[in-house]
Amino acid sequence: MMTTSRKNDPLEPVGPDCDVVTVPARQGLEAVDILRRGAGDAVGPVLHDGGCDTLGFLVPPGTAAAWDVPGSVCTETDGRGIRLTPDRPAKGSDWLVPPGEADLATDPAMLREALGQAQRMIEAADSCS
Repeated sequence: MMTTSRKNDPLEPVGPDCDVVTVPARQGLEAVDILRRGAGDAVGPVLHDGGCDTLGFLVPPGTAAAWDVPGSVCTETDGRGIRLTPDRPAKGSDWLVPPGEADLATDPAMLREALGQAQRMIEAADSCS
């Protein structure tokens, strides 16, 4: 008879209940910088994929239900697949802003504002060339 550990159960939550906002890396890096320069430490843990094409901001649960920022996607995780440890969170990804160096989640309103500002900065920079 084969038994499995609950720790390895793919349906068992392994991290906090959160949602993840995924954005293109260029816009996300600008947004991280904007959030870090703002009042207080406004950025929570941030993931990047192995190809550095996208960033994922951990945001409070329920954010996905009302997220409508063009060029980004917000996904519910229900705590599955995200481990808030400084170690690599999942195969093919790593932390840009690791847990422990940040709040538990980025405030969605602040992230929305930072992403908008980042997009305007990118458009301005691209129009100068």
